[in-house]
Amino acid sequence: MTVLAKGLLGKGLARRLSRSGVVRTLGPFVPVLALWWLLAELELFPPAFFVGPDVVLTELGGLLERGVLPGYLSDSLTRLWYGVLFGLLIGLPLGFLVGMSTVLRRLTWPLLLFFQAIADIAWLPIVIVWFGFSLTAVTFVIVYTIVFPLVLSVVAGIEQVPQELVRAARSLGAGRFRVFVEVILPGALPAVASGVRTGLGYGWRALVAAEIIVGTSGIGFMMFDARRVGDVSEVFLGMIVLGILWYALDALFLAPFEHATVERWGLVRQEAAA
Repeated sequence: MTVLAKGLLGKGLARRLSRSGVVRTLGPFVPVLALWWLLAELELFPPAFFVGPDVVLTELGGLLERGVLPGYLSDSLTRLWYGVLFGLLIGLPLGFLVGMSTVLRRLTWPLLLFFQAIADIAWLPIVIVWFGFSLTAVTFVIVYTIVFPLVLSVVAGIEQVPQELVRAARSLGAGRFRVFVEVILPGALPAVASGVRTGLGYGWRALVAAEIIVGTSGIGFMMFDARRVGDVSEVFLGMIVLGILWYALDALFLAPFEHATVERWGLVRQEAAA
């Protein structure tokens, strides 16, 4: 085989690999893992402070065998589910109410910006006083973290809907409800999807912070408890689990939803331009 043929074959293989979803997903992590392993093998840091992927993998096997990790993971996902559910139930209706009413927006906008600026972790001391070390305390923090970015995103989405589409629908005899369902809601969906994605990202981080401070179980509690006893490998494992879970949630649900709504918005804009 000639050098040219080998080169063409190599380029073709590279193109096929670059189109593979597995390679695109896992490929960027290969150099990170290699660097992590190399640093651990060179022992640039004491083993009590820095461990390699082989040690973390051994820790994973032990936690799975004892049933600790599945139990903590189940607790974290349960708290996240309650927080996301109530956050969406509060944030979406509130966002559309504020976005659809000029008077309500003027009255509530300073409050929304004020509470948006207060970090979720700042609520933990008073939440502990109110609810103790309970599921309610963690849920409150997650809901609070999700609601305000979601409300602001919904309002921004409503403001981005072209007014010519609203006027055109009204000139054709559409009532307020029909204008909302057929014009405003589809037009605002991309911003809503972005708000949901952002809010859930904040909520996921709030869950970990709340579990570290007020939790008695969960991935965040596992990491904090491991820090207390000096088990660095369990801390590394907790961070990896958190990253994998969020990546899976975003890739399987949030990103497709946002992509679909952006495509829908593109169709609306094309119709308006025509």
